[in-house]
Amino acid sequence: MSTSPESEGNGRPDGQPSMSELAGQYAARSGVERGDDGQIDVLKSVGGVRGLAEAILPGLLFTLLYTVTSGLYLSLGAAVVAAGAFAVANLVQKRPLVQSLTGVIGVAICAVFALRSGSGTTFFLPGFYLNGAYILAFIVSVAVKWPVAGLLFGFIRGENVSWRNEPKRLRAYTLATWIIISVFALRLAVQLPLYLADNVAALGTMRLAMGVPLYALGLWLAWVISRPAAVREP
Repeated sequence: MSTSPESEGNGRPDGQPSMSELAGQYAARSGVERGDDGQIDVLKSVGGVRGLAEAILPGLLFTLLYTVTSGLYLSLGAAVVAAGAFAVANLVQKRPLVQSLTGVIGVAICAVFALRSGSGTTFFLPGFYLNGAYILAFIVSVAVKWPVAGLLFGFIRGENVSWRNEPKRLRAYTLATWIIISVFALRLAVQLPLYLADNVAALGTMRLAMGVPLYALGLWLAWVISRPAAVREP
């Protein structure tokens, strides 16, 4: 049974949020923002310079220290301390804690995997599961004709979910979603062989290069490819 634009745009009689409301909540939580020039603000969308540092520094410290010393405990300790330091700094400065706490939890999970296996490469194993989960979720969103890019960008552009009623817009957001999927898939294609080869230095380097920087590029390309033809975005 199809969903009418009215039911998509307004709250449901049973008090449950509509798809339009859910899309707005998803877009708000994603952190993706639009600049004054009408383009997506890529740097701000990934947390700014500080957000980049929070995302990169723990993995960078682990990779450098493990490559130089082969000391698993030292390398893991440095990564966890770095992630924790950002969380404490944000708490003291009364800044939002979501990103830093997520980082602490993520690094802690990676550390547990590495400690249990005794191998430095296993530090990166949870990232493979996460990328796989994203690929699956995004493909499902395309299959059910609710592509994630549409839910995210449509709200930011003021389209809400009206783009679903326009075949061209739906195709554009479907393509945009596939671009983001390709980012996750490329990570796995490049990094899994390095993991299997037990090459911590190369794997850590690729994880950093293909992390936030590659995601930011994919996000920007998805934004550009899905922009409405009737709206001129500089």
